[in-house]
Amino acid sequence: MPFSSYLRSGFAAGKLGALHFHRAWRRLLSSAVASETMPVRLRVEPDAKCLFDRPVRVKVEGLSPLQPVTLRATLTDERSTVFTSTASYRADRTGMLDLCSAAALGGDYTGVQPMGFLWAMKSRTPNKRLMKRDVTTPYEVHIAVYPGSEAGGAEPGGSPLASCTNERGFLGEGVRRLPVREGRIRATLFLPAGE
Repeated sequence: MPFSSYLRSGFAAGKLGALHFHRAWRRLLSSAVASETMPVRLRVEPDAKCLFDRPVRVKVEGLSPLQPVTLRATLTDERSTVFTSTASYRADRTGMLDLCSAAALGGDYTGVQPMGFLWAMKSRTPNKRLMKRDVTTPYEVHIAVYPGSEAGGAEPGGSPLASCTNERGFLGEGVRRLPVREGRIRATLFLPAGE
């Protein structure tokens, strides 16, 4: 085979390889540009306001593919005691994090725990328990996602990528609270709406 034939076949193979490389490079750049331009959003579904015992779904969108992040939840009770939980996660290949399917990799809880951010909360002050005295006011749980993964549940530093507030109430819509004081009886009566 003449040398010019080898040269032509090598050139054709080189063109094909360059074409595949170019396509892969374009895909990589377009995903990087999309993740840089799309803002990170943190959502609580079905609603940011709910009763305290209702499960919610926490989703983070707009992350880079497989990006490590730290999710922190904070709640301040009526006595100004701060309760927090922290867990490390990794976004999926599309740059999304859904606590209903993503496993926490470390922190105050591990594994797939959709409500782990709430039940794993601990007081920063030793020997303090979360107790609600005034059920007419809701708790506000502040949820924030930070870049990077904090080992051992350490406090994440810097500014959050996104944050939101989940308002968790104790009284349903229209429920009335009536104190009962009769002789030695001390109680509270809760009447549903329409009664």
